Amino acid sequence: MSINLTDREGAFPNLTTARLSLRELLLSDAPSLFAVHGDPESMRWFGTDAMTEIGEAAKMIQMFAEWRRSGSGVRWAVTRLSDGLFLGTCGLFRWNRNWRSCVVGYELAPIARGNGYMNEALSAAIGYGFDTMQLNRIEAQVHPENAPSIKTLEPLGFLREGYQRQAGYWRATYHDLLQFALLRPEFRRRT
Repeated sequence: MSINLTDREGAFPNLTTARLSLRELLLSDAPSLFAVHGDPESMRWFGTDAMTEIGEAAKMIQMFAEWRRSGSGVRWAVTRLSDGLFLGTCGLFRWNRNWRSCVVGYELAPIARGNGYMNEALSAAIGYGFDTMQLNRIEAQVHPENAPSIKTLEPLGFLREGYQRQAGYWRATYHDLLQFALLRPEFRRRT
């Protein structure tokens, strides 16, 4: 069975929650994406160096679009339903169809943190992964000091599986990472 990352009409798989819209990232989102990815503090735990120019955000948006076209993943812009404010992104990538697994990634603008938005967005994205992509396992790698990210994953049912020594490299430093995973029967949908 072949699954592409579009709905039946070939459109991007938009998702809606009680407070959020998860939609396709557009080139017009580049300034908002750059505002998050250009902030060194926001990128502290993300796994990449902070962007230095807006063109890098446009390239990232194109990379996310290529993921979907190639069938290796999908990345959503997370916006607030009430006013359309760009809050961040989340997505599923490194899709291994044979193993029915992938990795989850996400980030929020500083103004959006602490409101439960990412838990809500991930609940929808992960539900899409299990229901539409027919995943059985979703993995996450998190820096051990990134308490907010761990606090986001655990209520969704992610379990810590291990400690990866010097698995990441950004900001000219090697970083240890915690390995988390969520299996389909363990998923606790939160909205």
